[in-house]
Amino acid sequence: MNIPCILIPVLVGLICGILGYLLGKLNSKNDDSLALALQSDLDLCKDNTKRLNTKIASLEAELEAKANTSAPQSFKANVPPSILFDAELAKLVYGKKIGNNDLKIVEGIGPKIEALFNAAGINTWKELSDASIEKLQAILDAGGENYAIHNPSTWAKQGLLAYEGRWQELKDWQAGMTGGKE
Repeated sequence: MNIPCILIPVLVGLICGILGYLLGKLNSKNDDSLALALQSDLDLCKDNTKRLNTKIASLEAELEAKANTSAPQSFKANVPPSILFDAELAKLVYGKKIGNNDLKIVEGIGPKIEALFNAAGINTWKELSDASIEKLQAILDAGGENYAIHNPSTWAKQGLLAYEGRWQELKDWQAGMTGGKE
């Protein structure tokens, strides 16, 4: 066996290891200046977040105050209160978990049609219920012939029932449908 062929790489490795260790010791600082700098940056970010949240809250309050003073009384009386989504009731009626504003709960709407509607700005049951049949059909037509064959004539009504939380009525109505048609 050739001893220099083994000895030279071992010596070079040992020398490199020692040099690396010494250089690392020389370049490292014994204090925690990096950790302190990062902590101060984090504290600044937290302070900035608090300041921005306070500003957002004040702007929202100002906007609400303007809306309350600028809207005529007749308009204010006609604004319906917000309807809260009751996931437990929906699960009880349908026997499965239903997400808030899940358009797929509407008979005839699947994941692909939901994606089409989302891209067109219809993301909630309320927006679906407010949309005209012509608008819904135009969105389907724009999606191509695979979507144009669908009939959205009942989708707005189903969206309204879902928005209002009338789950049993919606389920009973859907039981008599085929593909979203009566």
